[in-house]
Amino acid sequence: MEGSGLYLSSSNKTLTWRVLIKLMSAALLLLTAAGCGSDKTAAVQPRGPVDVTVITVHPQDVPITIPFIGTTESSHQVEIRSRVEGFLEKKSYEEGGYVKAGQVMFQIDRRPFEAALQQARGELAEQEARLSTAAANLNRIRPLAEKNAVSKKDLDDAVGQEQASRAAVLSAQGKIRDAELKLGYTTIKSPINGFAGRAKKQEGSYISAGTDSLLTYVAKLDPIWVTFSVSENENLKLRDEILKGTVKWPPYKEFAVEVILADGTVFPNKGKLNFADPSFSSETGTYQVRAEIANPTKSTDVLRPGQFLKVNLLGAVRPNAILVPRSAVMQGAKGHFVWIASKENLVELRDVSVSDWRGEDIFIAKGLASGDRVILDNLIKLSPGLPVKAVERTPAAKAAGTSPPSPAKAAATTAPKN
Repeated sequence: MEGSGLYLSSSNKTLTWRVLIKLMSAALLLLTAAGCGSDKTAAVQPRGPVDVTVITVHPQDVPITIPFIGTTESSHQVEIRSRVEGFLEKKSYEEGGYVKAGQVMFQIDRRPFEAALQQARGELAEQEARLSTAAANLNRIRPLAEKNAVSKKDLDDAVGQEQASRAAVLSAQGKIRDAELKLGYTTIKSPINGFAGRAKKQEGSYISAGTDSLLTYVAKLDPIWVTFSVSENENLKLRDEILKGTVKWPPYKEFAVEVILADGTVFPNKGKLNFADPSFSSETGTYQVRAEIANPTKSTDVLRPGQFLKVNLLGAVRPNAILVPRSAVMQGAKGHFVWIASKENLVELRDVSVSDWRGEDIFIAKGLASGDRVILDNLIKLSPGLPVKAVERTPAAKAAGTSPPSPAKAAATTAPKN
């Protein structure tokens, strides 16, 4: 190089680059060899068994619930209407309170109806007097007609007059009965025991017959009805499961009906089905089913009409069913699968077909057999053929919804501290 006292010919430059290339190649070979050596070392290192919790499955008859969404309604709700027109004089019940059958709820002004009754009684007395006169006249004419002392026409006129008077008496009696009924209708009573609604009319209001005659309603709450809809698809699915034998209904379809309130609490009383609509609705594609549930009004837990709640039909059974926790079932590209611990405590992958859920568990339709040990935890660490140390889940852990601690964790927990 100029100015440095050194000069490299072209041949020396070529030699220098060759040396550098050889040195870089040797370094790469060393690095590659070191990397391969570490992989081989890792590959040959033995991997210890994974601590897992298992459950041993056995086919058994499992009770199932069939869920729906329902609404409550009164088993006997009556509209309280006025049968006569008049001014509302008095309201005699507590709105929203409990009323008994025969209890007076409203009083309409009686005076016009009392006057009409008195007038009808006067008309009856008048017609009875006319009947008495006509009867006496007929009794006088009949013997004379037998002696041809009077004409036949006179006899016919007397008979007709007596019959017309008798009919007039019957008509007057009917008017009295009508006036008495209308007078009785001015006192409006509850026809049933139940809870009364808000009054539609207040004292002093004029009550007219017809559409304006509604005063309130009384609803019977014990028992109460719960109605829910069964869709055509649900009905066909249940029927198909029954035909296949995967579901068995209770004898005579006597389901118990369980009600779950909006806050998740279970209503203490269970009911029974008392009606099923024989036809589907053309608008909704469903048919109505109704249940009757005891609903004591003195209890603190009282159902009210119009509530939305969950309805469970109890009594159906899945015969010879296999049930596993939902957390043990995984899903891959080919569908659902579970990890199985073999007799040799090696991991096996088992493809399964799942069915309905039951709380935190799920029914396995295909893929498992009696005695299979399904792995519940450490699922992400598993692979086929991996050795495991399996611990059976205890009933206490199942009830608590947790798995027992692995042996390693148990040893660490119980080990004395220095």
